[in-house]
Amino acid sequence: MRILILNADYPRFLSWLYQRRPGLETETYAAQMAVRNASLFGVADFYSRNFAGLGHVAADIHVNNPWMRAAWAREHGLAVSEPPPPGTPAARDAVPGWLQRAVAPFKPILRPLARKVGLSPRLDAEAEQILLAQVEEFKPDLVLNQDLFHVDTRLARRIKSIGRPMLIGQVGISPSRGEDWSVYDLMISQMAAVVDFFRAHGARSEVVHLAFEPDILDVLPPPPAQEFDVTFVGAVSADHQLRVAQLEAVARRYDLKLFGSGLHSLPASSPLHRCYQGEVWGVEMYQALRASRITLNSHIDMAGREAGNARLFEATGVGAFLLTDFKDNLHTLFAPEREVVAWRNVEDCIAMIDRYLADDAARQSIAKAGQARTSAAHTFRRRVEEILAHLG
Repeated sequence: MRILILNADYPRFLSWLYQRRPGLETETYAAQMAVRNASLFGVADFYSRNFAGLGHVAADIHVNNPWMRAAWAREHGLAVSEPPPPGTPAARDAVPGWLQRAVAPFKPILRPLARKVGLSPRLDAEAEQILLAQVEEFKPDLVLNQDLFHVDTRLARRIKSIGRPMLIGQVGISPSRGEDWSVYDLMISQMAAVVDFFRAHGARSEVVHLAFEPDILDVLPPPPAQEFDVTFVGAVSADHQLRVAQLEAVARRYDLKLFGSGLHSLPASSPLHRCYQGEVWGVEMYQALRASRITLNSHIDMAGREAGNARLFEATGVGAFLLTDFKDNLHTLFAPEREVVAWRNVEDCIAMIDRYLADDAARQSIAKAGQARTSAAHTFRRRVEEILAHLG
């Protein structure tokens, strides 16, 4: 089959990517795509490379990357409005600063807020036309849409009208209400509650978890010489109340290193401010995990009793010892106390840190077992096989 994967990137990541390589926005579409994928941020080209590994023809489109989009349009003889240079205020889609800071780390969660103030995440008319031209040029048999917000059901129907490809939607949070999901042949999510939502609304839906790409171990730099006792790599916000409480308790006792975003949302009195090490994307994120004796995980509050965030697989995939929050389904993904360690409350978390910082052998054994489990069961190759199996 010919398989097309649609995705979108955080605006702050795009700004970081293009500012670290001045002039990238003037390079070819292929060159920009290669740099984007080499960053290893998000899912990069992990889906497309594994579909290709199974004998399919696969490609990615980053639907909200204006510089990549403009390059593709120029190379195909299409008129296009030239986007402003990366890093300039005009390049931030005219989103007010306060909302830009909020939406960037938590894109899916705060989309309703953006809509409320009249800032739709939908693509503008020109961007839609270029995306449709890209779809028409590729002629996919299957489209995997991983951003149901930029590419909503209205636009999905326009995509479906081009050659009638099968259409799969993937989302990890509660989707927009009032949408007609019948345009999709299959909806997938790592959260059973989201799958239940789609089924209740008449859409075929299945659980497909997130994953790790083991090929990145061959391209990452050597593990950092510096080691951190305890780290957390991710976002903090009002949507992470349990996470913030856990991390603040840890920060009062240990030299916690916090990599991520959202510190502006916390009061000045929070001990997390002194732990902050800045944002890390892709390669730098994996390196922070690899430098950790213990790295912490806690799910967003809306996850409820389900485990399934990307950090589970990213941390174990690179061989880090993962101390994660207990969830009812955690045992279906990892063997607690053998492949990861789970905490049930803040006091439990502190006790586990004490225990495993003092026991190198046990910590390293669990980290090794966790990496083996992810390499065997939680790779992108396994996930694309699951997706294709669901299609029959």
